[in-house]
Amino acid sequence: MAKKPFKRRPRREVIRINERIRVPEVRVLYKDANKIMPTRKAVELAKNAGLDLVEVASNARPPVCRIVDYGKWRYEQSKQKKDKQASKPKEKEIKFRVRIEQHDYEMKMKRAEDFLAHGYKLRMQLQFRGRENAHKELGFELMQKVKRDLEGMAHVDLEPKLNNRSILMLLSPLAKEKQRPRFRMEDDEEEVDFDAHDAAEAADEAAHHAEVPDDEHHDEEPDEDEEKD
Repeated sequence: MAKKPFKRRPRREVIRINERIRVPEVRVLYKDANKIMPTRKAVELAKNAGLDLVEVASNARPPVCRIVDYGKWRYEQSKQKKDKQASKPKEKEIKFRVRIEQHDYEMKMKRAEDFLAHGYKLRMQLQFRGRENAHKELGFELMQKVKRDLEGMAHVDLEPKLNNRSILMLLSPLAKEKQRPRFRMEDDEEEVDFDAHDAAEAADEAAHHAEVPDDEHHDEEPDEDEEKD
């Protein structure tokens, strides 16, 4: 019998409060005060005020705590998080190249599924460089593969279309209950670091640009704006 694939449990945020804070001393932020004191004394100070000692920066040395009403604080934190997510742009771009390694392709597919699972639209772009411009059919084949691999997560708003030296495809996420990922765990609800995704895309693009030989850069056709100059 084939073993079922291992599925990670969603990572839950652990917030320590009051006696659960086990370090000997903490930095306490309360009203206008900002000082280091024994944890036991900080807990006592919080309780005397009818409040809680909440650890807000566990990696600091010593850890940073606030004296607050824990229930109200959690509500405010949740509200701020939702407001921040709502203000984010709801479209992300993922770039491909014709000569992409399988591992890199799978990483980009997981990245795409992460975005789609969180409600983002996707701008999928394949850039031709140098002599790759003579084999645009390979680019269309790759984009069709991307389309097939993401059909369980997205529908196509714009079919792969040639745009100067690139192919563009636009995708929108399916309804949450219809999504069937291939490259990420179906119940993986861990918070995604979108800034890290963006940085990875930028690094991929920079690395590819560095790999293209100088003669291939010279072989590239100028943009229409460059020709007008």
